[in-house]
Amino acid sequence: MRITCPYCGERGNEEFTVTGAADPVRPAPDAPMDAWVAYVHERENAHGAHRELWHHAAGCRAWLVVERDTRTHAVLGVTPLRPEPAA
Repeated sequence: MRITCPYCGERGNEEFTVTGAADPVRPAPDAPMDAWVAYVHERENAHGAHRELWHHAAGCRAWLVVERDTRTHAVLGVTPLRPEPAA
């Protein structure tokens, strides 16, 4: 699988580390325990387009949101997790 890093260009997926879904929202620090259990352990097994957090560990070390099809592994889009700060 090839991923196009916005900073380094097209690279092999072996340069990246995937950390999971990009969409879960972290509970408030004082949220009930069941909210934390759901956040940490319960994930949807998505079929089709899915947004994931990837770290370009062997490259520019940027955090990226990669949208890919979980059935075919086709990469549908790559965006930085955070936009670059204004110069």
